[in-house]
Amino acid sequence: MKKIISVFLAAVLLITALSVAMTASAKDDSLKIAVASDLHFNLPREELEGPIDDEIYWYANRRAAMEDESGFIIDEFLRQCAEDESIEYVLISGDLVDNGRTIIEEHYAVAEKLRKFEEESGKDVFVINGNHDFGNGVDCTGVEDFVSIYADFGYDKAIEKVDGTCSYTADLGAKYRLIALDSCKYTESTVDGLTADRVNWALEQADKAYADGRYPILMMHHNLLDHMPLQRIFSHDFIVRNHFTTADKFADAGIKVVFTGHEHCSDAAVHISPAGSKIYDFATTSLTMYPLQYRVFNFTENEITYEAATVDSIDTEALTKAVGGYSDAQINLMNEGLNAYGKGFLKKGVEYRLALSLSMEKIGIAEGEAFYDLVYTAVTGLTDLLEMPLYGEGGVQEYAKKFNIDIPDSEYKNGWDLATDLVAAHYEGEEHFDIYGTEVTILLRMVDLILLSDLSGVNDKVFLGAANKLLENLGTDGISTELTSLGAKVFGPVTAGEYFLLAVAAPILHVFANDDDGVNDNSGAFSGYGSENAKLDNVVEKLTNIFERISLYFSFFIHYILKLLRIA
Repeated sequence: MKKIISVFLAAVLLITALSVAMTASAKDDSLKIAVASDLHFNLPREELEGPIDDEIYWYANRRAAMEDESGFIIDEFLRQCAEDESIEYVLISGDLVDNGRTIIEEHYAVAEKLRKFEEESGKDVFVINGNHDFGNGVDCTGVEDFVSIYADFGYDKAIEKVDGTCSYTADLGAKYRLIALDSCKYTESTVDGLTADRVNWALEQADKAYADGRYPILMMHHNLLDHMPLQRIFSHDFIVRNHFTTADKFADAGIKVVFTGHEHCSDAAVHISPAGSKIYDFATTSLTMYPLQYRVFNFTENEITYEAATVDSIDTEALTKAVGGYSDAQINLMNEGLNAYGKGFLKKGVEYRLALSLSMEKIGIAEGEAFYDLVYTAVTGLTDLLEMPLYGEGGVQEYAKKFNIDIPDSEYKNGWDLATDLVAAHYEGEEHFDIYGTEVTILLRMVDLILLSDLSGVNDKVFLGAANKLLENLGTDGISTELTSLGAKVFGPVTAGEYFLLAVAAPILHVFANDDDGVNDNSGAFSGYGSENAKLDNVVEKLTNIFERISLYFSFFIHYILKLLRIA
C-alpha cells in the first residue's frame, strides 16, 4: 500500500512540476507592451496666451495639440504603464518632443521622465525618432544628440545599430525582437527618408531574428499603409514611398506587426502580399492630442490582441502651479474628464486652423490685386455659411430652403461643428458615419448650398454689382441669386454634373467616414506569429476584399447615376 501511495505522490509531484514548467514557458513566450506615439512634449509656458474667441478653448492652437498640458499627460501615461504589472515594455514611435530640432531642452526633459519611470517601475523603454525630434540644419539638434540623450532607452540594449541613423535592434522578452527603423529624412521635416538601404537593413534584421528563434516586430515613425483614403495623394508626406512594394517585402520577410505614428490617428490597416503574407500597420494617435490614447498589445504564439487605453486625467493642481491663466471652468472640465476636454480643444484648434487657411493672407492675395474682390467674396461667403447656426431663425436650414435644399435635423450647432467632428472621428478611429446617414447628408448638402449660394453671391457682388445697386429699390436680393434660387426650385438643387461628381466621390467619402477595412482600429485580435501560415487563404481573402470593395463602389456609382437619370 505504501508503495502505491509513494508512486501516486511521485506522479502528482511530476505532473505539478510539468504544469509549472509549461506555465513558465508559456509566460516566457508571451509579451505585453504599451505603445505610444507623437508625445510632442512642449516646455510649458508661464502664462497662457491664445487667439481664439472662445470661453474655454481660447488658448487652443492650429495644431490642436495640448502643448501646455503635454508633460502632465506624459506623466499620467507612464504612471498607468507602471501601475499595470502585466505591461513589460513601453515603445514610443517617434516625435517625442515638438520642437526638438531647435530646443534640445525638451529632449532632456522627456529623457528625465523616461529615466525616472524605468528606475521606479523596473520596465524598459524603447524609442525611435520622428521628424520633430532633430534635423541637420545650422544649430539643430542632430542624430548624434538624439542617440546620446536617449542612450538608455533602446540603444544600450541594441544588438545592432546603423551608424549615422537612429536605427537599432533589441530583444523583447524571450521570443521577440524589435527592429527600430529610422524612417526620417533629416533635411526635410515630415518627408519620409526610408531609402532602399534602410529597407534592406530591416529585411536582414528580420532574417537574423528568425535565425535566432525570435519573431520580428517593426517600429518606425512614418506610416507603412494607408490610414485615410488615398493617403499617398492627399497626405503623401506621412506614408513611406513605394508603400505597397515595401509592405510586400516586409510581409514576405515574416514581419507581421508594424508600429507607426506621424498621422496622429488611431487606425489599424492590413496588407496581404501577392505571396499571401499578412502585415498589420498600427498607427497610434498623438498621445497629447485627442483622443489622448496609447495601445496595449499582448503577444502569444497563436494570437495577438490589442486595445486602446486613454489618459483621462492629469494632476491639475501641479498644472496650475506650473502654468498661469487657467480658469476654474477649464480646470473643472479637465477634472470631469480630460478626454472630453481634449475633444473640445481639438475641434476648436482644427476650426482655427481651417479658418486661417481661408484667410486672404494665407491665400496670398493682397487687397487691390487682381481677383481680390472675387476671391474675398467667395471666401467670406464660405466662412459665413460655416459659422451660421444650422437651425432656427436665420439659420442654414432656413436659408437653404431658398435653394430647395433640405438640411436634416441634427444636434450640430453649425457647419464648423460638423466638419470638426468628422476630423475628430478620424483621429479617434473606428469611423462610423454612414454614407447615407445624417452627418454625411448634411455635409454634402452644405457643399451644394455653398456652391449655389457662394457662386451666385460672387456674381451679384462682383460681376453684377452695379446692376444690383440699381435694382435694390425694387426689393431684389440680387440678379444671380434670384435666378439661382428660381432654377433650384424648378430643376432641383443638384445639377446632373454634380450628381456625376458625387457618383465618383462617394467611395472616397465612404472610406473616410466609415472605416470598414475589416480591422478594428482600437481593439481586436488576429493570429500570432506562431500560428499556421495559411497563405492561400490569405490570397483568397485579399481577392474577396477587392471584389467586395469594387461591388460597393459600383453600387454607390449606380445610386447617384440613377438619381442623375431621374433629373435628366
